[in-house]
Amino acid sequence: MGWLAAIILGVVEGITEFLPVSSTGHLTVTEKLLGLSIDSPDVTAFTAIIQVGAILAAIVYFRRDIVRLAVGWFKGVFHKDQRGTDYRLGWAVIVGSIPIGVVGLALEDIIEGPLRSLWVVAAALAGWSVVMWLADRFADRVARAQGRRVAGLRGEASLTVIDGLVIGLTQCLALIPGVSRSGATISAALFRGIDRPTATRWSFFLGIPALTASGALQAYKAYDDIAAGVGWAATGVATAVSLVVAYAAIAWLLRFVASNRFTVFVVYRFFAAVVVAGLLLAGFIDAV
Repeated sequence: MGWLAAIILGVVEGITEFLPVSSTGHLTVTEKLLGLSIDSPDVTAFTAIIQVGAILAAIVYFRRDIVRLAVGWFKGVFHKDQRGTDYRLGWAVIVGSIPIGVVGLALEDIIEGPLRSLWVVAAALAGWSVVMWLADRFADRVARAQGRRVAGLRGEASLTVIDGLVIGLTQCLALIPGVSRSGATISAALFRGIDRPTATRWSFFLGIPALTASGALQAYKAYDDIAAGVGWAATGVATAVSLVVAYAAIAWLLRFVASNRFTVFVVYRFFAAVVVAGLLLAGFIDAV
């Protein structure tokens, strides 16, 4: 892989990883347009590994929150009288991170095989847009019914381990390219009556363990495939670029959700689905 292609893919990953538009879907389409074989082991591994750059950006951005939750959890483990909000939230992150790891390992062959089809990407982009639209409107209705501002009902302090589990189970759907991990987790949180800023932050927190583990596993398993295929130099460049771009994307998204619905992402996802389907039907790109 050339460095220009690596930079392009790093930018795509950094922009789309935390926006509810599906980074895997966008990477898959971009890889195809760049002439890469999207079902090749090295390209599949590359797609997972460069997500680590975006995750590092999230770790840096939320470092104080991560330390706070970790300290609160460890204190609660060893001292029952210190089991406060951070202890509960720590467990919510842990419990919520388990399902996607189990499902991902169990369905690895399907995820890296048939689900890599661009028809799947197009269908998932369009299909999950409906879910996001419904979740957005649900949050507004619940907020109005309670006489509260449209920002939502529940903040971070109200989150429970059950919330973490439900959102974590929904995160498993993001293993389908085109659904979007952040889109799945944010939608689940909104249906739980959680406000948009908290839902978005929680998407980051649950994404850190899942994507870090996925990237590390792929780096270990596909080391030789990467070396013989796209190359570790290109992979490193794409990962570094995704880190820088993702940091800026995180800052923008958190400001955006503080006072906006997710309508713009719903519309964009439908548009992207139509474009991908059009390219496939016109024969400009193949499904796999």
